[in-house]
Amino acid sequence: MPRVLLVEDDPFVREGVQLGLRRRGHDVRAAGTGEDGLAALAEFRPDLLLLDLMLPGMTGVEVCRQVRAHSQLPIIMLTARGDDFDVVIGLEAGADDYIVKPARTEVIDARIRAVLRRMDDGSTGRPAIEVYGDLTIDRVGLTVSKAGRPLTLAPSELRLLLHLSAAPEQVFSRQQLLENVWEHTFHADGRLVDACVARLRGKVEDEVGNPRYVQTLRGFGYRFGPL
Repeated sequence: MPRVLLVEDDPFVREGVQLGLRRRGHDVRAAGTGEDGLAALAEFRPDLLLLDLMLPGMTGVEVCRQVRAHSQLPIIMLTARGDDFDVVIGLEAGADDYIVKPARTEVIDARIRAVLRRMDDGSTGRPAIEVYGDLTIDRVGLTVSKAGRPLTLAPSELRLLLHLSAAPEQVFSRQQLLENVWEHTFHADGRLVDACVARLRGKVEDEVGNPRYVQTLRGFGYRFGPL
């Protein structure tokens, strides 16, 4: 039973989402403020954080940054239509995905299960451990290190790196990555990909402005390499 911590200040939205997700098999704890949400993290130990972007007092972006400072807990942000600027800030702060409100419970449920779904365990026949320069990827242990130093990657960052590195030199469009990494089967927001690439580069590259591993082909998408 997935354990979900919902942080939402609107009591009607909070109760509706909580009830709907419980009916779909989730164990849900709810909080109305960012401060209460952070306090519930240690006690409840959720599998995923469902976080409203616009919270009173401590905003969802601030909560996201605090969580990311010490945890790689999957985070999905809830946002109202028109909050484009705040969506970008939330993604840059470390959110793995976002959902525009109002959203049907089945949509939220599907997005949660997609984020929590187990990543590739190396059963595709690829080597368990791959070394690219000073970057080492363990596809079974789901760990990444650079020059022998373990890297802490958020779930979406790790999934993106695993997917790109599974086909070095192959170029993936944003839509392909949205479908294969985020499991969005509709035309979704490419900012999810761009923000995740930026965060990933900040961890695996020596020079973010001159990336060696995660490269952009303008007008086409992203690729891993050259090596």
